[in-house]
Amino acid sequence: MSKAEYKRLGDYIREVNVRNRELKVTNPSGINIDKHFMPSVANVIGTDLSAYKLVSKIQFACNLMHVGRDEKIPMAMLMGDKPIIVSPAYFVFEVIETSVLLPEYLMMWFRRKEFDRNAWFYTDADVRGGMSKEALLDMRLPIPSITRQREIVSEYETLTNRIRLNNQMIQNLEATAQALYRKTFVDNIDKENLPEGWRMGTLGEFGEVITGKTPSSDNPEDFGSEMPFVTPGDFARYYKFAIGAERELSEIGVKRLKGKVLPKGSVIVTCIGSDMGKVAIASEECITNQQMNSIRVNRREYSDYLFYVLSFMSEELKAMALGSSTMPLLNKSDFERIGVIFPPNDLLAEFSQLLITCNETTIIKQKENIKLTELQSLLLAKMGQ
Repeated sequence: MSKAEYKRLGDYIREVNVRNRELKVTNPSGINIDKHFMPSVANVIGTDLSAYKLVSKIQFACNLMHVGRDEKIPMAMLMGDKPIIVSPAYFVFEVIETSVLLPEYLMMWFRRKEFDRNAWFYTDADVRGGMSKEALLDMRLPIPSITRQREIVSEYETLTNRIRLNNQMIQNLEATAQALYRKTFVDNIDKENLPEGWRMGTLGEFGEVITGKTPSSDNPEDFGSEMPFVTPGDFARYYKFAIGAERELSEIGVKRLKGKVLPKGSVIVTCIGSDMGKVAIASEECITNQQMNSIRVNRREYSDYLFYVLSFMSEELKAMALGSSTMPLLNKSDFERIGVIFPPNDLLAEFSQLLITCNETTIIKQKENIKLTELQSLLLAKMGQ
């Protein structure tokens, strides 16, 4: 796009302060770090919801209280026709003239990493790093012609729609795989009276359990582009398979942690903290940080079975990990002793064989989404040029 003159945001938006006086909406919403509305996790029992702010279609809401701490402005635009309510502390606003500034274009600007970095400099000296409404209004952005804005939005939405379609396909494939797992290993199976050839076993019997490790901060040369270094944050973009990672290790780092390398097919499980119980199968060689226990499976056909066993045990794993501590933690020895049903190897092999096409398609679509997301980031970056 040709370089556009930067304009003050406050000249193009206005505050909206409509309260939920008639209690037409009773379920509050919050905003997640990906800048989407989500059901609020706050306990609102006994709360006066009439004081909450209404947000209508193509209006925005943001939380300016923790920008410095989170290094992001939780900001979202409502696309649905039904109004929602948000905390009275949120700043709600709308575009004054949509023939001059498209709300969708503005939301794209808010999604830029550069926008959040710039916002951080506007935060106040409060320990929470709050940002004032006036500071937000004083921020600037380029506003090209409405025709160019429509072109930019169209390009972005084309990528978004393709990602959405891929996700729908992955979810359909996953629903099929889960149904097959339940039919084969769950339905009509009694742990106290297992079929012939079945037995109770432990996770450690399926393979070697490996606890990951993070390179020392004294060795920055351990990071590079040789092998994915998987952390809990990467699971946000995983479905069934761990594909890539935000950070990678160098050849030096891989050699230093060679005992921690996980081959393709290893089953990775987050075993500490709030991210406890997330599961993925390694699609390629990788190394994880110390917050995960992984199983280097003895046989490839164990991977799919263990993925579903552990996925459906997520809440149970959290309960095991919590114990008397406030920080959920499953160490290596406790993890490998977890009891699970051990079906016959030929049945596990048959199950794995049936999922080959599903798995291959899921990996292709996950990789495609990674590329599409990168293209979205490039498009957002170009908005500032």
